[in-house]
Amino acid sequence: MSEIRLKKAPAYRAFRSSDIVAAHALSIAAGWPHRAEDWQLMFDTGNGFVAQDDSGEVIGTALYWKCGAGRGTLGLVIVSSEEQGRGIGRKLMELVLEALGNRVTFLYATPAGKPLYEKLGFEACSTVDQHQGTVGSVQAVLLPAGDQLRPLTGDDIPHVIELASRASGLDRGETFPALLDFAEGVLLERSGELVGFSLFRRFGRGYAIGPVVAAHSPDDRRAKALIAHWLAQYAGEFMRIDLPGGAGLNDWLNGLGMTRVDTVVRMVRNEPAERHGGEPDPIYRVFGIINQAMG
Repeated sequence: MSEIRLKKAPAYRAFRSSDIVAAHALSIAAGWPHRAEDWQLMFDTGNGFVAQDDSGEVIGTALYWKCGAGRGTLGLVIVSSEEQGRGIGRKLMELVLEALGNRVTFLYATPAGKPLYEKLGFEACSTVDQHQGTVGSVQAVLLPAGDQLRPLTGDDIPHVIELASRASGLDRGETFPALLDFAEGVLLERSGELVGFSLFRRFGRGYAIGPVVAAHSPDDRRAKALIAHWLAQYAGEFMRIDLPGGAGLNDWLNGLGMTRVDTVVRMVRNEPAERHGGEPDPIYRVFGIINQAMG
């Protein structure tokens, strides 16, 4: 009669840089597009935890990002398909939430993960639309008179961080310096005043546009110009952008060949969801997020 080997309870510890290879393998198995370099970026800007089986193999991950003293985000919650149903995802979430403390915390929920997040006190507050595709030639977007685009330089970084924090409601002081090591950027100015920016970097099977922030303008021409700049410069490449629901650019992006392929629920904890259904700032708006982990 064969013996039945009972699995030991997983061990949990802090995520280390040496875990990136194993974490990348988990995301590939889950069908996610992340490269090892994408994991590196997110580890460089945040922290997290892993679950290990009794052989030391990483079987689960969860990362988080502190956005100043009062807010944070979390993501990259993955559990090996062979190990699901053992409470590993919940334990990883509990460790992350303990590390974030009383911060107002945001995440983007997959349908599979949403029931767990609700049990942990998260409420749906908004959505994000994922667009992707390979775009050919892109028609130039006519900017408002007096506006002009120029490349981002090192001297611009403090101003970009300030604008990104204002538009998103999340302190970007800790995450943006590392992000800018991986990304190119373009600024939109009006009479020397910064009125928008967009970043662009390698991601997954191609490139990602985001974040994108712009001041309000007729027909959102500023936001469109900041996005079209990259679509035109990298015509023929596969690209992705994730934009907040209600940003108003879905039809425009679909028409360019950047098809909306998914809509994901954004959830919040430690503050009522109704406080986060609108825009954090009356002038500047986010038209593209960093990604569905860092927000």
